[in-house]
Amino acid sequence: MTSARPGAPRRPDRVCLLSVHTSPLEQPGTGDAGGMNVYIVETATRMARRGVAVEVFTRATSSDLPPVAELAPGVLVRHVVAGPFEGLGKNDLPSQLCAFTAGVLRTEARQEPGYYDVVHSHYWLSGQVGWLARDRWGVPLVHSAHTLAKVKNAALAAGDQPEPMVRVIGEEQVVAEADRLIGNTDEETAQLVSLYGADPRRTVAIPPGVDLARFTPGDRVAARRALELPPDAVVLAFAGRIQPLKAPHVLLRAAAELVRRDPSLRSRLVVLVAGGPSGSGLAEPRGLHGLGAALGISELLRFLPPQSRDGLVELYRAADVVAVPSYNESFGLVALEAQACGTPVVAARVGGLPVAVADGVSGLLVDGHGDSEWADALAAVALVPGRRAELAANAVGHAHRFSWDRTVDALLDTYADAAAEFAERQRGAMRAGLAAGMIEG
Repeated sequence: MTSARPGAPRRPDRVCLLSVHTSPLEQPGTGDAGGMNVYIVETATRMARRGVAVEVFTRATSSDLPPVAELAPGVLVRHVVAGPFEGLGKNDLPSQLCAFTAGVLRTEARQEPGYYDVVHSHYWLSGQVGWLARDRWGVPLVHSAHTLAKVKNAALAAGDQPEPMVRVIGEEQVVAEADRLIGNTDEETAQLVSLYGADPRRTVAIPPGVDLARFTPGDRVAARRALELPPDAVVLAFAGRIQPLKAPHVLLRAAAELVRRDPSLRSRLVVLVAGGPSGSGLAEPRGLHGLGAALGISELLRFLPPQSRDGLVELYRAADVVAVPSYNESFGLVALEAQACGTPVVAARVGGLPVAVADGVSGLLVDGHGDSEWADALAAVALVPGRRAELAANAVGHAHRFSWDRTVDALLDTYADAAAEFAERQRGAMRAGLAAGMIEG
């Protein structure tokens, strides 16, 4: 481990990241790939640029995947065979944790002792693996939940399925064992304490960031041309996984309400929906198409597949407003990315979105998910050019309060603090053991 500054705990030289259920190599926006994938890619690559070697363990989902792939210089992705390659959802994966853990431990066993300095697990499934790896390797476990079952179950969308008890129990176990728990916001760390009994001294809030070099304001007309949109259209956009939790149906219902209020909007309004089905949304992969038809707005809808990072830049720049109507959102990277591109956001007042969006400054927050309330908020931005311009200018400044470099600074400091405390506990246990042996002798 290396020292960041005189007197500070030493930062790690090599970090093990665990991401059991989704690979950082997968395209965000469909299946189980989303903001967590972006988080791992952005933080891992930036740690590597600072000289920290990073290895990410994830479950192999195809026989064509190589055992090891390079994500970026200094970042390796290790594909662990655990269960059948296809056809396993997150709820099926607990049965494969033993096989996955064995693969992780075997890889480390081929190295010299002390190969990894810290384990950082992402999502509760990875936390279960990290808990055992921590004990076997004698290194600290840092854990990021990304979402919490108890929080999600308290704010279920209509028709969505509650998270199973096995996840709730699994999260409780990881919270009890982790040396550090990372929440995206102060609210999330407070939820870890109040709902899971976490030790406040072991919890830390580290906001995610945004790639400020990629997500920048640009030519809206050119972006619309690239997406084959009329230059004078009123464009409302949604980007993310298509599932009840993310609530794209709220945007469709609000758009229908806008047209009902002002039928002349029908000739100008475009609703962009970019993403693929996920979670309980897999049961009705074309459910939004049916809803659009039932609402009488099918001709206003444009469905796009999950977008690359550069594709998202075009999408955000083309939109008058980006909607984030989720029922629960640990943070909301889409909101931050859109604002960095100079596009105001209308978001639900849930989870981390009140941190990602400055209400009345860079966008608007909506209480609840009612058609009328959402139509009001969208109209207040998209249909009032002066107000939109004001929010757009502020959105860029708000997004610049967040960056992945700041996130990585905080992560590396957290790793160092956790390692120093872990080592001191080990020394204390050793001293206590020696003292007990002397007494018995």
